[in-house]
Amino acid sequence: MSNNSSSIDADKSPRILVVSVRGYRFQAANCCIYEFEDLLTDLESAELFIPSQEHDFARKIYRIAKYISRSDPFAANIAPFPQELSLDHEYDLLFAVLDNPWQMHLLESIQGWRDKCRHSACYIAEMWEPDLNNWRLFQEPWEDFDHVFLGVTKCLEGLSKSIKPPVTYVPPAVDTLRFSPYPNPPERLIDVSYVGRRSPNIHDALVQRASKDNFFYYYDTMKGQLEIGNPKEHRLLLAGLFQRSRYNITNYAKFNSTEETGGTQEIGYRFFEGAAAGTVMVGMPPAGDAFPRYFDWEDAMIKVDFSGTDVVETIAELDAQPERLGRISRHNVANCLLKHDWAYRWRDMLAALDLKPSPAMIAREKYLQELAQSILAEV
Repeated sequence: MSNNSSSIDADKSPRILVVSVRGYRFQAANCCIYEFEDLLTDLESAELFIPSQEHDFARKIYRIAKYISRSDPFAANIAPFPQELSLDHEYDLLFAVLDNPWQMHLLESIQGWRDKCRHSACYIAEMWEPDLNNWRLFQEPWEDFDHVFLGVTKCLEGLSKSIKPPVTYVPPAVDTLRFSPYPNPPERLIDVSYVGRRSPNIHDALVQRASKDNFFYYYDTMKGQLEIGNPKEHRLLLAGLFQRSRYNITNYAKFNSTEETGGTQEIGYRFFEGAAAGTVMVGMPPAGDAFPRYFDWEDAMIKVDFSGTDVVETIAELDAQPERLGRISRHNVANCLLKHDWAYRWRDMLAALDLKPSPAMIAREKYLQELAQSILAEV
């Protein structure tokens, strides 16, 4: 177990227990949700429980027992989960932050959590429509939770019809104070950044441009999933990169993995990171009504086709409009400060459970709004 003891009042036990998968999931993509957890430990004085492993053997026994008995309590009694944590006081909320819907069994490594936690909820960052066709998914212990918060839209209806707890869409977010270049914006020395999954055509066009001109194009050169040793340092590095980038190529989540996604399109974390850092986002947003609802300001996204034939020309046209570029950057930062910080997502989730955020979290919201207004006031 790990917690941020410096932020916990010595005379007051933490009211929230956060379950994290960071003890065995080291992918760079997961650092987005670990950032959320860090904010909870800092501003909610939450206690962070980090299971040491996924407990594959116990999970298999659990699932076999559940398939046979259809009973979560029976399966929990049969499965040999090690008791990694024993609760010594009561909590208002047990909150599991999961990167996929197959990790709910981790709660069984907490002795007596059902008796010690008044509410329980989970945030599932990623799930795709093909998952809804897997009958095993609905044998998972969904009823352990009073509320399920889902980071994608397309599975919302199907999942809501198939499980008992209410399901609510909560879009991705970002630590906007970490990613914001204000109040002291650095010089943007990187012309274009493109990290993570990418369109080969867009990438090739930008490589060609960089090879011919004084044009700094930053991109990944590694293949496969990147594992991170220190998630907080990784987020600091990414924020610094985007704060110094003029443009950021951004596409909808897992756009090149249609077998996994079933062809559905979702808002990825990169949109929130790029906008919060004040980059001009160029690429392809997801289809549907979610993106225009959450990115509802002018020029939040400059669309280019995956073919990549127009990306260089689009950037050249924008470069000829410096005032527009400055306005886009300021509006992206300010709107993220007003709408897309993790503090706002947390407030919404707590409201669904009839709980209130801490004074520190409320103070953060106030500062976010003040900083945003100061940016919008710039001429």
